[in-house]
Order: sequence, then C-alpha cells, then structure tokens
Amino acid sequence: MILEGRITGVKKFGAFVALPEGKVGMVHISEVSNQFVEDITAVLHEGDTVKVKVMSIGEDGKIALSIKRTLPPPAPKAAGERKDGPRPARRKPAPDAPRVWQPKPVQSQENMSFEDMMSQFKSRSEEKIADSKRWTENRRGGGYSRRR
Repeated sequence: MILEGRITGVKKFGAFVALPEGKVGMVHISEVSNQFVEDITAVLHEGDTVKVKVMSIGEDGKIALSIKRTLPPPAPKAAGERKDGPRPARRKPAPDAPRVWQPKPVQSQENMSFEDMMSQFKSRSEEKIADSKRWTENRRGGGYSRRR
C-alpha cells in the first residue's frame, strides 16, 4: 500500500513519517533512496511530504516504511560499476568527530627497558586472553554451561 505522509523527525538511522489516521511509521536510512545515503539529513527534512510504501506492520504496531520502493527502478548499471552506485569519497574525520579504535603501533624493542617489554607483553597477553574468552563464550551460547 502506498501512502502520502509528512516527515515529523529525522534521526541518523531513519525518518519518522506521520501517516493518515494519526499513525506514525519509520523509514530506515537504507529505504530512503536507490543510491547510498551517508547523511539522511542531506536528503530528508522535517516537514517534507513524501510518498511511502508500507512494508510491514509489526505485532507491536510499529510500521516499517520505504520511500525507495515508490521510486522508479534504477537504470541498468554499466560494466564494472558498483551495485550501490559510485563509491563515496573518503573524507578526513572532523576534529570533534568520535575517534575510531586503531591498534597500537609496535615499538622497536631495541631501545626499550626490560620493564617496558614486560609491560607490553602483559598488555598483549591480557588482550589475547580477553579475545579468546569472548570468542569461546560466544560459541558456547553466552558463557554459561548447558544443563542436561
């Protein structure tokens, strides 16, 4: 079913749309356009009127909507072109943007004291043990033993 609604809110993950009869549904960012959308606020704004297709209504009453399914199908792509369009240009993160974890660079052991080498070894060992425990617990189903 295709309806017309008004955008009441825009978040990083999607937009909320007011539908007829006082209902509200959500359009996930992946359902906004046939092209890759990195920043939804560049495409949708509060107060815009949009056509949406109702994809599903959950048992809890949540309505999943799609804008891209109301659009004409995308043109056939040329040989070698990506499925989701051209790759977005990489940008340097803004100085106030959250930092992404990066592995620590390995220090040369030539100029390190014995205490520094032991500290580095202990740190790496603890990280490896934590990773191993996490992996093992996930395989077991949450870290608890099964009872028969």
